[in-house]
Amino acid sequence: MDPELLERTTARRAERDELEEQLTEQLAEVRAERDELAVAERVLERMSEQLAGERASAAPAPGRVGGWADER
Repeated sequence: MDPELLERTTARRAERDELEEQLTEQLAEVRAERDELAVAERVLERMSEQLAGERASAAPAPGRVGGWADER
């Protein structure tokens, strides 16, 4: 086998191995961030629902004035 060709092939394989390692690390980081974003979205949804419920319960009932029904 040609020694130069073998050296080039070995070097190329080492480059690919290094790239694979980098991509594996990046993928792990992307997945972790995606999971964190999913948690943040769920928290925001719950907070929005809670705030909407609090606003609805704090709003005065329509058509009521001083506890009496407005009968106009």
